[in-house]
Amino acid sequence: MAQITLKGTPINTNGNLPQIGEQAKDFELIAQDMSRANLDKYKGSRVVLNVFPSLDTGICATSVREFNKVAGDLKNTKILCISRDTPMAQGRFCGAEGIENVETLSDLANGSFGKDYGLEIVDGPLKDFSSRAVIVLDENHKVVYTEQVPEIVQEPNYEAALKVLA
Repeated sequence: MAQITLKGTPINTNGNLPQIGEQAKDFELIAQDMSRANLDKYKGSRVVLNVFPSLDTGICATSVREFNKVAGDLKNTKILCISRDTPMAQGRFCGAEGIENVETLSDLANGSFGKDYGLEIVDGPLKDFSSRAVIVLDENHKVVYTEQVPEIVQEPNYEAALKVLA
């Protein structure tokens, strides 16, 4: 269990991030077109998992915008922005914001991604949402970088996450 904060108030997740060198767990998430996406879909590509509670918050939306800016310049890399938002809400956000270089995926169906990756918030006002984290996988989907953002209203360290892809 990891302890993080929400505006200074301690809250907890159901576990800890995967360890560097571990094989990433498979997942099934819902894409904007309502298709199912799993890790095999990205076989042979490096993957950045940008995980956050909801696009309806300023910092979460900022993280999608920031990763979208650099995604087009990254070779053999997919950036997946994962939240508990509906696929329709994710689609509206991406359309309104001109987001075209990252993929948004929904963990709304059963929250299994958040649970399996140790990111499900287990108490406080954001209970059942995923905490803010970045996980980077290599081409073989081994974990090469993780960041559990310690304060929900804080942005992730984009530079550190992208540095491992250089």
